[in-house]
Amino acid sequence: MISTSDFKNGLNILVDNSPYQIVWFQNHKPGKGGAVMRVKLKHLKKGGIIERTFKSGEKFETLSITRQKKQFLYKKGVNFNFMDVNTYEQVSVSQELLGDKVNYLKENLEIEAIYLENELIGIEVPIIIEMTITEAEPGIKGDSISNLTKIAKLETGADIRVPLFIKKGDKIKVDTKTGEYTERV
Repeated sequence: MISTSDFKNGLNILVDNSPYQIVWFQNHKPGKGGAVMRVKLKHLKKGGIIERTFKSGEKFETLSITRQKKQFLYKKGVNFNFMDVNTYEQVSVSQELLGDKVNYLKENLEIEAIYLENELIGIEVPIIIEMTITEAEPGIKGDSISNLTKIAKLETGADIRVPLFIKKGDKIKVDTKTGEYTERV
């Protein structure tokens, strides 16, 4: 159990029987009454952020988060299969749990699986991933100067906005946080 005085960014706590991570906090002393702690909390399973205010001295249960390296193997139906790189144990994860990260999963990609009290709650993909363009309208000579974009399809089937000079078969780098093109490889 920890108190509000022990709060720090990145701390995982249980609030109203739900797992949260502290994103931001501020100790506030109003002119009248006791001190309070203003906190922004990110839900560890759903991802939403809420703002809460707690009285100084309130107690919370801490949660343990662990990370394991896994390798993406293949997709079967709506499930994605991963292998633990240390034990070679395989685990199947539903598309619903992965969210939009499925747009960046290609065979043999190493990811980090995030476990909350031994329950898989999500994955983290590398921030920059190299992908191949499978569909794109052909570019026209001289298109490398302008900053206009077009829609192209990645090898995973996801659509991305790319500059006009990118063509089918090109390898590009994609920022997985924003889903944007960064550069051609």
